[in-house]
Amino acid sequence: MTTIDYHLGDSSITLLHRAGLAGLWMTLKQLEIEKVQTIQGLKWELRDRAITLSWDGKDIDVLDCLLKEAYQLDDGLIALRGLDSKTMNLQVQVTMHQGILGTFLQHNSTHKSKGVVSKSFLLEDDKPEIVVKHKALNSYVYQTFAKNLCDKKGGLSSKPISVAGWLSPGAVVKHTAFSSNTSFEELPEQALLLLFAPVACCYYSLRSQLRDKRAQYALVIPEITNLRTYAEYRQSSNFREAGYLDFCAYGLGDAGLRFLTQEKASEKLGKCQVITLGTVAWSSQQKTRTGLYVVEPDYQVCQTYEACKSHLSDRVVESSNGTFIPKSLAREFIAENLARNTPWYSGISDVITSNELFNRLTYEREGLNQMVKETEWDTKDEKLFVEACHEAISYTYGQLARYAQKRGEVPNFDRETVKIRTSLGRCKNAETFREFISSFFAKAGKIPTLQEHWTELMNMILCDWKKSRDLALLALASYKGKGLQEDDPIDI
Repeated sequence: MTTIDYHLGDSSITLLHRAGLAGLWMTLKQLEIEKVQTIQGLKWELRDRAITLSWDGKDIDVLDCLLKEAYQLDDGLIALRGLDSKTMNLQVQVTMHQGILGTFLQHNSTHKSKGVVSKSFLLEDDKPEIVVKHKALNSYVYQTFAKNLCDKKGGLSSKPISVAGWLSPGAVVKHTAFSSNTSFEELPEQALLLLFAPVACCYYSLRSQLRDKRAQYALVIPEITNLRTYAEYRQSSNFREAGYLDFCAYGLGDAGLRFLTQEKASEKLGKCQVITLGTVAWSSQQKTRTGLYVVEPDYQVCQTYEACKSHLSDRVVESSNGTFIPKSLAREFIAENLARNTPWYSGISDVITSNELFNRLTYEREGLNQMVKETEWDTKDEKLFVEACHEAISYTYGQLARYAQKRGEVPNFDRETVKIRTSLGRCKNAETFREFISSFFAKAGKIPTLQEHWTELMNMILCDWKKSRDLALLALASYKGKGLQEDDPIDI
């Protein structure tokens, strides 16, 4: 008899192995529910943190049967027994299928396709359907991998086996000339866990502006501390009945936080690892791992992200070329900061370095303005500084409007905005920023918030010029209004 014991507390296994353990748990539980009797002599015991497998049959026959039961196809779509995915919303099935093909099975050698097919989904009632294309499969490598775990006699191999990139994304041979020395290896028992990782992981199609083609799919690997609890979470209606938009994200941080705020998962899981895969110049034939975050948000981060998701919500846009989901630079940037547990506006001056990027950011001015007004700030002084900058911008635009009106011209607010942004971009140290902010406030005239909170705001400017520069640029990007009216008082 062959017996294998798995435990979440095993120090020799990684986060991906633990996800595989959860995927195996869910698969075996679903086989129990469906009362499947075809696995040759295989018995199992499922516990909250462990699994015991045992069987009397030939190893290769048992493992081959288990993998074929676990990994199936449904009209060309990958069907995961552990998620009972054949009964899921079709939009969820398609996004999961695309995600697995874009992460684990992105290389053509891992699957056999029978061509590309199209499906149409209605994402919003008042918009036309969106057309989604995907490969339809005849087979894929998970279904037939049992032979690789066994020796020539059909018994479970006693030697480590080589782990291909599709089995553990990112674990690849460093150089083909030295493949024997640089490849990853696993014992067959641990490789079996990796085979079930796709069941427990989650997948997001990315629309990134900061990484572009370098980030096309996000693979979310959860930290699992209780197998039963995670199975209940992953098989909940929030996932099973979700829509296509629920599995679209704007970047690595957005994907991780979207996963952890789904049904308040962060309270159950704590953290997750997010890997992005995309195309790089030196390997255009396949998607390469291009980023990795460990996302571990606290309560405040989750609250701020929920506000971000609300004010910078998913959109569906109709154009002459059809319906599409536009990118969101603001949400991607904010979520990246939150995933790193840094202030949501941090580093905006280092990222928005051109008028083109600034213009993209201001497409979402309304959402940014709501974030400024409603988000809980780390300190009161940060919000006061942004309010002071908003007042300064309003007064400056008011002066332009006054002068233009006297000349019978149309005020050019855009030109003034570019001047302010360009001047901010030239601030490379504390001295140049102090020169800018002094001139900026002086030009605007009397600013009520600045006068009332002079000491606090000056201390912030003197103590942390980079933060102040970021807040000034955020104020410019989030400002709403056209300046003072003709009868408003103003000092020139």
